[in-house]
Amino acid sequence: MGLTKFSGSDAGLDGKSILITGGTGSFGKTLLKRLLMAHNPRKVIVFARGELNHFELQNSLSAEEVKKVRFFIGDVRDLERLVMAMRGVDLVVHAAAQKQVPLAEYNPFECIRTNVIGAENVVEAAIRSGVKQVIALSTDKAVNPINLYGASKLASDKIFVAANALGAGTSTHFSVVRYGNVLGSRGSVIPFFRKLLADGATELPVTDKRMTRFWITLEQAVEFTLSCVNSMQGGEIFVPKIPSMQIMDLIEAMAPGIPTKEIGIRPGEKLHEIMITEHNAHTTFDLGDRFVIDTEWSFWERTDYKDLGKPCMPEGFEYSSDKNDWWLTPDELGIILKNLIEET
Repeated sequence: MGLTKFSGSDAGLDGKSILITGGTGSFGKTLLKRLLMAHNPRKVIVFARGELNHFELQNSLSAEEVKKVRFFIGDVRDLERLVMAMRGVDLVVHAAAQKQVPLAEYNPFECIRTNVIGAENVVEAAIRSGVKQVIALSTDKAVNPINLYGASKLASDKIFVAANALGAGTSTHFSVVRYGNVLGSRGSVIPFFRKLLADGATELPVTDKRMTRFWITLEQAVEFTLSCVNSMQGGEIFVPKIPSMQIMDLIEAMAPGIPTKEIGIRPGEKLHEIMITEHNAHTTFDLGDRFVIDTEWSFWERTDYKDLGKPCMPEGFEYSSDKNDWWLTPDELGIILKNLIEET
């Protein structure tokens, strides 16, 4: 179907206590399902601030599954609540974020408090609580950012990389996973187009017909994140090799032959997305089904990837959605969309 399975085991999670910030979001719920179905964790702590979302998630689980889950109402802006939630936790997956670009532009203080101060709080709470591993989710919008959401996630990435120096001498290690747009996630273009079509739209709005994006499914994003847990040393940014897609191919897959209306690129939006810039080529290594951007800093004891015998990428290398060598066709997108509908 034009997609890949990521190598690397996500074993070793049995008997572990795992906390998911933003645990009632699209990624968090998919991760929780994976942990409960494929593993035997000691417990999974769902950390999120929405009481209704907790209630609905709890009601979606079986009686046996609920026994493994702790529903922890809290906000990443609240350091002491995070410290309390992380007691006895082995792994933290940090998925909480304010992600909507226009809302972040209009509410900049709120975006910073969640995405930047929240990241700082997760780091401090993890070190204070003796958490062994923290893996934080990033986005292609953090690379050469042109909107506040991307800039805040770039700051977050820097915080989690530097956190390994702050936690030097402790057992806590921090890494980042960065990937592109998630197919079918809340607030993405697919649910938006689906609603328009369900409401009888006879044409679909397109910001720019040349637009390209990296695409990954929720299940793939979870699989990739967990596959990085066992290999992380701390300080890396892991980037999956995933396909690109033309926006017009997505529309053809969703509604063949439907007319489109070009409305212009929205404020803070890019024509193409980048996940690795040419400025990171000298610290980027090809691991087969993924790239890893190694840290340039050596403030803590670790083994650099170049010392593991891995060659770095050539000068001028850039991983961008328009220069990708892997593209999803309309037929492949149609199959993926059909599977997304069946899963929901």
